[in-house]
Amino acid sequence: MKYKNYKSDKEKFKEFDKKLIFWQIICILVSFIIISYLFLIMVVDVKNYRAKAKRQRSAKNFVMRGTILDRNGIKLASDKTSFDVYAHQEYYDHTPNELAAILAPILGLNKNQLAKKLAQDQLIIVLKKDVPRTTAQKIKKLGLREISLEPKNERVYPQGTMAAHILGYYNTDADVAAGVELTAKDKLEEVEQVVNFEKTPDGDIIYEVNTDPAATTTPLRGKSITLTIDSAIQHVCEVELNKVIKEKNALRGTVIVMNPKNGEILGYAVYPTYNPNKYKKATLTQLTNWTLSDVFEPGSTFKVLTIASAIETGRLNEYSKILDTGKIEIDGWPIKNYDYSVKPYPGNIDLYYLFEHSSNVGSVKAALMMTKQEHYNMLKKFGIGKRTGIDLPGESRGLIPPIDEWYKSTHATIGYGYGISVTAIQMAAAISAIANNGVMVTPHVIKYSPEETAEKIHQKQVIRPETAHTITKLLAGSVGRSKSPVNLEDYYVAAKTGTARKSSDTGGYTNKLVTSIIGFLPATNPQVEIYVVIDSPSKGALWGSTVAAPVFREVALQTARIMNIPPDKHKSH
Repeated sequence: MKYKNYKSDKEKFKEFDKKLIFWQIICILVSFIIISYLFLIMVVDVKNYRAKAKRQRSAKNFVMRGTILDRNGIKLASDKTSFDVYAHQEYYDHTPNELAAILAPILGLNKNQLAKKLAQDQLIIVLKKDVPRTTAQKIKKLGLREISLEPKNERVYPQGTMAAHILGYYNTDADVAAGVELTAKDKLEEVEQVVNFEKTPDGDIIYEVNTDPAATTTPLRGKSITLTIDSAIQHVCEVELNKVIKEKNALRGTVIVMNPKNGEILGYAVYPTYNPNKYKKATLTQLTNWTLSDVFEPGSTFKVLTIASAIETGRLNEYSKILDTGKIEIDGWPIKNYDYSVKPYPGNIDLYYLFEHSSNVGSVKAALMMTKQEHYNMLKKFGIGKRTGIDLPGESRGLIPPIDEWYKSTHATIGYGYGISVTAIQMAAAISAIANNGVMVTPHVIKYSPEETAEKIHQKQVIRPETAHTITKLLAGSVGRSKSPVNLEDYYVAAKTGTARKSSDTGGYTNKLVTSIIGFLPATNPQVEIYVVIDSPSKGALWGSTVAAPVFREVALQTARIMNIPPDKHKSH
């Protein structure tokens, strides 16, 4: 029989003491670590944690975006502030009935219904949303501790659809923008001095000795910006564009009016358009500024760049003659003049005739006089295949075939505006160099300070001044010889029309046309460049001269009147 070994009381106490000492040491160590950590937080690193706490409580006062004005100070976009009214039950100094009696007349609400709302068992109660500033000020004057006002801003466009694609839109909730609202975002939201203050987790302002009560509740306003747009010219552009779109049942169109000497855009109408106040209801097609994003073959307006390039490279001069055979075959592709049936063999033509009668054969031969490299280099100088750098979002580069893909037929068709694609703003920028002594200036819609201009607006000598003057003389002379609507009574106009068939997505060409005209006036001292593009007109005679030219004429006459441009045509008595 075995007996169990029982520990004596002395041994038991010894074992207990050992365990107790072990746990005491553990507790002392943990306490030491906690004390050390607290010492670090509260003494050594106090500034960091104070700052962290301050950041968690910090807030900034309400910032309103700056106003957008046209060049004459007309308001095109601004912020309208409204307020949401809240009641905080934990701070009630009045009964719900008393509060309702005070607030109902100011808020325009039923007293009994408001009292019921104020009696709800909720910490924060929404009393009314989108209250105007005048109402909010009346409530503020009451000094009710239990009532708070939350400001919010709404972007308003007082001119409706005017310059919609220039201004763009701004969504305050999602911070989403387009147009100038996007490109000038930083400036519109820039404030001289941000007022910082602290709030409790419940949203109450913590007033310290240095806290300015007025500064915490007064909204700050961002900087205003002025556009180069002239509302009167913009209105003319939009009216004339909408009129021709309706008359000709066209798909879309644009009218761009620019000062070629400094790149300032005075008018920029785009159709289809939308109302920025109701941009959420607009379709993607309406919201898109296709004149920046979409490319098209320009057709005969491109002949201006072909002849300018040939003169600049020394292949042609003002007095050159080209044998126009009416039609020509390049790499098996037949090319003929649009009026071949009437004038099958014009013979030796001068450059005035080439522009007046829009000779395809003459333009092809002029292009082929240059080497491929010469022609390609000149078009790149004119900015074809590059972004202009306009201060609006969504600009694409256009399409110019790489030089190693220039077959003879490619080289020839580019001569009269096919096989190459441009954006409307790119074409306007390229031709502006001819109106400005060969210098191309970055097109822009925002007025900049001299310092900003030096940084953002670039000037580039594209062709010699002599070449620019020669092309101007040829264009003005060709218009002067013609019965074109742009042959004005008081001004010499340098312009060229274009009619191009639209390419198909599957290859080849459709029966749809892009009609256009580009030019400037007065030709002797260009002040205004105008580019009109009407895409897919479908009623009546469908030519650049019959669709786009009448729009050019009306816009030119009214712009000259608005700008008070002196005539340069001296009438003979």
